[in-house]
Amino acid sequence: MVVSMERWNGKVAVVTGASAGIGAAISEQLVESGLKVVGLARRKEKIDELAKRLEGKTGKLYALKTDITKEEDVLKAFEWIKENVGPVHILINNSGVVMSGYMMDGKTDLWKSTLDINVLGLCIATREAIRDMRANNVNGHIVHINSYAGHCVPNAPGMNIYPASKHGVTALTETLRQELNSIGSKIKISSVSPGYVKTQIFEAGAKASGLPGIPTEQLTLLEKLPSLQAKDVADAVLYVLSTPPHVQIHELIVKPVGEPF
Repeated sequence: MVVSMERWNGKVAVVTGASAGIGAAISEQLVESGLKVVGLARRKEKIDELAKRLEGKTGKLYALKTDITKEEDVLKAFEWIKENVGPVHILINNSGVVMSGYMMDGKTDLWKSTLDINVLGLCIATREAIRDMRANNVNGHIVHINSYAGHCVPNAPGMNIYPASKHGVTALTETLRQELNSIGSKIKISSVSPGYVKTQIFEAGAKASGLPGIPTEQLTLLEKLPSLQAKDVADAVLYVLSTPPHVQIHELIVKPVGEPF
């Protein structure tokens, strides 16, 4: 299969959680492929920094301050995109969090936060993107950045309800595929599920959990694990997007060589 992003040239892509890690890597590659990319994140300044570095590339990166857990933020973002950039062709649901802690003594507010980001925020953004695509007769593509933990429960300490949230993403991918099929839509839905990726997600999760750093037991395991880089996941996303209109990659699992899970 020839990998080509040509048909997306000049089109609009929305990337959630675009300020760092996988989201930033995906945004960069999409801009280099000639797309107009709208990055959504709470840390808008980080996306602005990336946009400045990408000046002169074929595409362009726009930054919007958006809290994916606030529906009004997401609605305003899609309205701004419609009025200022154009019809949405691609949505990359990348926002995600891993809160540190254990189920047996977990904090309810942290569970809710995980579900708000990993599940409900994804659902709201997906709904708005599909509404826009259908209103503009766009055969677009939705990509959920899932996790290998969405297909099994890794024997790893402190994963809390993260695997449950990602199992939800796996189910949501199939649910949406069936819904789109039922109305004869040509909009594609894909799930990309990486194994361990070396980003700041665990540090961010520990901070959000009120901890001074990654718990020792978790850190010890992470230091031993083989890992992917954010660019590896971005490469996988571009491969999924590059497929011709009649090909849909429903699930793509990408793991580092030697990962024990």
